[in-house]
Amino acid sequence: MNQQETTLDEQAGLKKAGQEYQRALNELEAGTVLGALARLEVALKLHDDPEWHSFLGFCIAKERGHVSKGLELCQAAIERQPGHPDHYYFLARVQLVAGRKPEAMQTLRHAMAMGMSTQIKQLLQELGTRRPPLISWLHRDNPCNKYLGIVLSRIGLR
Repeated sequence: MNQQETTLDEQAGLKKAGQEYQRALNELEAGTVLGALARLEVALKLHDDPEWHSFLGFCIAKERGHVSKGLELCQAAIERQPGHPDHYYFLARVQLVAGRKPEAMQTLRHAMAMGMSTQIKQLLQELGTRRPPLISWLHRDNPCNKYLGIVLSRIGLR
């Protein structure tokens, strides 16, 4: 096999990997994380692209429950490409899987400061913002504020 044939094989592999990655994104948009994980693993076997590791980290955390591995992959991707907002998006999603909503909100706000992304904006809107405490001179974790807010929200006055 000569060098030209090897280059053509590599290009075909890259193209196939790119197609699988795009299919993985489509699966994620459809809400099928398991399908996205399967397609992404195929894509990574064909071509190990470091840009895809944060996506892999989210899929692993969501489907397999390996949150620490997911966080590691996302953090490594951010270290390699600190200006890439998608890495922060997937890191925030892993943090949400881990039950760390305040950290996820902070990560998303940091990503929004770096660049506008419709995914990040949409996730921030889904998570919402907290209203100020009802009794301002008490901390929001105070039982009076907490339960008064819950009651008023349920009866529609807040």
